[in-house]
Amino acid sequence: MNFYEHTIIARQDSSSAQLKQIQEKYTNLVNKNDGKIVKTENWGLLNLSYLIKKNKKGNYIHFKIEGSSKTISELEKNEKIDKNLLRYLTVKVKKLDLKTNYFEKKYDETKKIN
Repeated sequence: MNFYEHTIIARQDSSSAQLKQIQEKYTNLVNKNDGKIVKTENWGLLNLSYLIKKNKKGNYIHFKIEGSSKTISELEKNEKIDKNLLRYLTVKVKKLDLKTNYFEKKYDETKKIN
């Protein structure tokens, strides 16, 4: 089995219920194709570098996947025809970094409001 990091960008006008549905849809798809979702991170609404289909922002969802190339090809095939997604990217990695969450909001104690 190989390790992959897979990020999808959903439309900016997607509701939280739609985002949850998208996440469940692709999680089930990976599981059906002999893959396993190791970790899912919802990065939230972020600015895009350039307009994509008239969108300035996108909702990012990041998956850490253990599976085969067949699993990824089936996943990408379904994402190509999904109208709710703007972009997707899959990167094959040697091992998954499960400790670091790059988009986690951290509490800053120096900026307390009295």
